[in-house]
Amino acid sequence: MSTSDIVQKLWNLCDVLRDDGINYSDYVTELVLLLFIKMEHENTQSGILQAHKLPDYARWPELTGKSGLNLLNHYKATLLQLSQSPDPLIAAIYADAQTRLKEPRHLEQLIKSLDGIDWFSAEQDGLGDLYEGLLEKNANETKSGAGQYFTPRPLIDAIIDVMDPRAGETIQDPAAGTGGFLIAADRYIKHQTDDLFDLDDKARQFQRNKAFLGMELVSGTRRLALMNCLLHGMEGDNEGVVHLGNTLGSAGSQLPKSDIILSNPPFGTARGGGGPTRDDLTFATGNKQLAFLQHIVRHLKDGGRAAVVLPDNVLFEAGVGADIRRDLMDKCHLHTVLRLPTGIFYAQGVKTNVLFFQKASQAATGSTCQVWVYDMRANAPKFGKRSPLTHAHFDDFKKAYGEDPNGQSPRTDQGEQGRWRCFTREWIRDEKGDSLDIAWLKDENAEDAADLPEPAVLAQEIMAELNGALEELEGILAELSEAA
Repeated sequence: MSTSDIVQKLWNLCDVLRDDGINYSDYVTELVLLLFIKMEHENTQSGILQAHKLPDYARWPELTGKSGLNLLNHYKATLLQLSQSPDPLIAAIYADAQTRLKEPRHLEQLIKSLDGIDWFSAEQDGLGDLYEGLLEKNANETKSGAGQYFTPRPLIDAIIDVMDPRAGETIQDPAAGTGGFLIAADRYIKHQTDDLFDLDDKARQFQRNKAFLGMELVSGTRRLALMNCLLHGMEGDNEGVVHLGNTLGSAGSQLPKSDIILSNPPFGTARGGGGPTRDDLTFATGNKQLAFLQHIVRHLKDGGRAAVVLPDNVLFEAGVGADIRRDLMDKCHLHTVLRLPTGIFYAQGVKTNVLFFQKASQAATGSTCQVWVYDMRANAPKFGKRSPLTHAHFDDFKKAYGEDPNGQSPRTDQGEQGRWRCFTREWIRDEKGDSLDIAWLKDENAEDAADLPEPAVLAQEIMAELNGALEELEGILAELSEAA
């Protein structure tokens, strides 16, 4: 069986859980609580792991050797005990874990189904890749609502390729989700270092325990990320690679500065919790992406580099949005903007971009002299289940970007008919009013009303503009009051 076959078989187990009243949003979490125990068993049986991370009572044979109510009660007790494990990482993975299965026969069926999978085939590609496939399957199932935590893997891999992470560098994702950016960076470095065998023991330990750090606000998503990292050989510190916390709160201010920051922050304006509460950011804003952008600039080391996925409103929002963009271009060398096609994220019609920049020294000003923009959006195919985004779609962008991760490779402006153009900092200031929403190609698809953004997306963009204008007016009123 191929990994994709096994993923499909695992996904089909959802039908078993649905019969027990479990919906799509809970499905993967319910399955992985069992799956992690099974994968630990397979890894120790095959010799991939020398020591079992789980205690005796939580090992796979303990589950296969029981049936009926005895099995269900044992499993419930196991989850509770694991959540109280003295091993902080196991405790974090199983924090607040509890099964919603009510029928013992459904648990037995799941266990038998997992036992019936050809795990030898799975191990050839790595159990971590199998797990990634399951997360992707869940994200693509629109009923699950998990797409908000899952960045398309071809996009992540393209970003990793041009950012060129190296062994010894610290890599951070302040909105880690299921850990996609961190795992892709680890995979890239392992490929460059013969699976870390080219490194000495000290460097190898650094890669496994200190090189990667993420933060995630949602505990259930963090659970998926911790399992994902462990199955890819990334252990992190006592709390694991991904810490639980609000990056836009006090926990985020404690994150260290890093050599590389890669992230796809959550979309939207904070209204009901999870919003910015930090007092160390230069500009106060309720816009999560603008707050995350400030965090990233603040937490890059001098000379460090970043790639961050952001929606269009961050590029054109007035008021504090413009202030934050100016601050970004002042403190960092913003060298590249990639305009992404619509329809590749969970909300159809949401327009997104990737900003690539390098942090200058603390005292530097005027760090951005020119910005290169690559337009993948205009006249792009309609992406969806029938025509998925692939790695090949990014080949031309990667070629134009060049080999230098900080945008210093020789680049050629393709002119008004091309997708790759250069704009000076002065032009952005004088002609665009410091907006980075730069487009020049006529998009034939945009004339089709069916391709217009959803009304909710249009409303969100209008609200962003209005909020920006209100913040600007409040600033003027405050200045007038001080003058009076």
